[in-house]
Amino acid sequence: MTDPEALDRVRTVARPDWQRIDTVCLDMDGTILDQRFDNQFWLEVLPQQWSARHGMSVEAARAELLQRINAKRGTLQWYCIDYWSDQLQMDFAALKHAMRHEVRYLPGALEFIGRARGLGKRLVLATNAHPVSLAIKDEAAALKQHFDVCVSSHEYGAPKESPAFWRALYSRQGVVPAATLFADDSASVVRAARDAGIAWVYQVLHPDTTQPPQKPLPEVHAIHGIGEIPD
Repeated sequence: MTDPEALDRVRTVARPDWQRIDTVCLDMDGTILDQRFDNQFWLEVLPQQWSARHGMSVEAARAELLQRINAKRGTLQWYCIDYWSDQLQMDFAALKHAMRHEVRYLPGALEFIGRARGLGKRLVLATNAHPVSLAIKDEAAALKQHFDVCVSSHEYGAPKESPAFWRALYSRQGVVPAATLFADDSASVVRAARDAGIAWVYQVLHPDTTQPPQKPLPEVHAIHGIGEIPD
């Protein structure tokens, strides 16, 4: 849980200088969509499948899987369902597709997207999710109809934690960092965006509606959800 001082800091959300912003760039899981889906997949569905296959308890399966998965944290492989399908010999795409009905927008997400569109801003979805995962989420939530472009970091060969991703985004999508607002729930990605020169960076503290908020970083704007970003 966040401490009282952190909560006070979140209550007063810095208003973006909308006159200087051309592009609103948003993360997908935990920023637009409830991260409950992904936590359920990685912490519940996958361990259950693994335990049944290998004759172990769900708790032991979860511990083994988390150890293997976390060893790749921050790399593109960590997000790659092709990699994990091969490593674990399981059809990740089929498993995720089977639970696509669990995909939900976070509270206030669509309303903020509509407000940004009403202000005439270009909307870019930038995610570390594999293109197949993005396609499954789009099928469930019609994501692409709300954005001018949807980008998976797999297209650029580098995760959003890497400076290489941001260089590719700027050159391929014409994104001007000094005229961009970016929101993400990942602390490491938020830091990378700030270091890459994004003018307005917001950290989403409540990516999973079933879990307590995260602790805010001191160096960026903190919000519980993107619906809190003022017009």
